[in-house]
Amino acid sequence: MPKTPPQIEIAGRPIGAGHPPFVICELSGNHNGSLDRALSMIDAAAATGCDAIKIQTYTADTITLDVDRPEFRIQGGLWDGRSLHELYREAQTPYEWHEALFERARQRGVILFSSPFDETAVDLLAGLGAPAYKIASFEAVDLPLIRYAAGKGKPLIISTGMANLAEIEAARDAALEAGAAGVVLLHCVSSYPAALEDANVRTVADMTQRLGCPVGLSDHTPGTAASVAAVALGACVIEKHFTLARADGGPDAAFSLEPAEFAALVTDCKAAWTALGRAHYDVVGSERGSLQFRRSLYVTADVKAGEALSSANVRSVRPGAGLAPAHLEAVLGRKAVRDLKRGEPLAWDMLD
Repeated sequence: MPKTPPQIEIAGRPIGAGHPPFVICELSGNHNGSLDRALSMIDAAAATGCDAIKIQTYTADTITLDVDRPEFRIQGGLWDGRSLHELYREAQTPYEWHEALFERARQRGVILFSSPFDETAVDLLAGLGAPAYKIASFEAVDLPLIRYAAGKGKPLIISTGMANLAEIEAARDAALEAGAAGVVLLHCVSSYPAALEDANVRTVADMTQRLGCPVGLSDHTPGTAASVAAVALGACVIEKHFTLARADGGPDAAFSLEPAEFAALVTDCKAAWTALGRAHYDVVGSERGSLQFRRSLYVTADVKAGEALSSANVRSVRPGAGLAPAHLEAVLGRKAVRDLKRGEPLAWDMLD
């Protein structure tokens, strides 16, 4: 296996272990054919706090054929009965929009990149200074496309929906051998929407161990639970679809998050990563003040000098100024060297 670069960066943002999750806002075809809406989506996406915005670069003719055959028609799901060409004609982000979209992202201070679906798309994106390329799940088996994109010397993010382990390894190797500046693999379920019970986000940790690359999640499930769970399991990238409003419709609107929901996703994923911290058993700074309220041994009834301690006059209570409760058996039966008052914390110098 080719050596994975130890450090992967997209537009100067480090990705991988030790860094907060890189959250990608996928616009897809939810612009509904309007450049103005696409620009507004970039504004709204940037305001969510996402790390990057992703679009898709294809035309209906570069991604499929306008052919009236059964295999070119979708059966079941959100797009039941539609031909591939018809769907992609509706969802495509025209090439002539791309420069304006990249410029708007620069103005908003957010990273923009795209999924290319053929060599013309790669070339267009390279000319616009795209800092990375995303290979969609359906193209993960298109090794010539992967090699062509990798040849631009930028990082590749590869979704792995439907791919078996051998296909994932082949895609990774093809990218690295062709010159990609690192590969990020995204666990993905290529169902739209995907059911939570199919998410299997434990795969994120397994892929990380097996494949030697940063691993994330391309999430098509409802809500944010799968993404947050994936971060807890080590996902370094989260990708989720975005729309201004599901009620506006759009090819992918049904499984996309609205602005407030996406902002919550960003916040929750970053918070989940922060909460992971490190494995340790030391007292942390924020809990030091609570130590004084742990249980300890206290005098619970007045004791005369020379009187023996018993469970009637000593027990474990809060707070923690006395001897540790572990010493209870050792102090029972010992005699007080002076008069002890109810409410005094017990100490060794009180005993004979």
